[in-house]
Amino acid sequence: NRTALTRKSQITLPKKIREILKVKPGDQISFQIEGNEVKVVPVPSLLKENFGKVKPRRMPEEFKELRRDFEEGVGKEALKGL
Repeated sequence: NRTALTRKSQITLPKKIREILKVKPGDQISFQIEGNEVKVVPVPSLLKENFGKVKPRRMPEEFKELRRDFEEGVGKEALKGL
């Protein structure tokens, strides 16, 4: 797999390498120099890495209650404007 350096010193990672590294546009990539070789390493997203590890402060039932209260408040405010 080869690629060329553009005038702006950019490269395009070949599709096969993107697939192996499981990276897509917008993902962060780290370049690590080892001797005269460069290692391309995907940087994991903090969101993806930590998804599901944080416990909610409130239980889902409380969220439903909060949403209902909010919607009722918004409805009342909308009616005031009529």
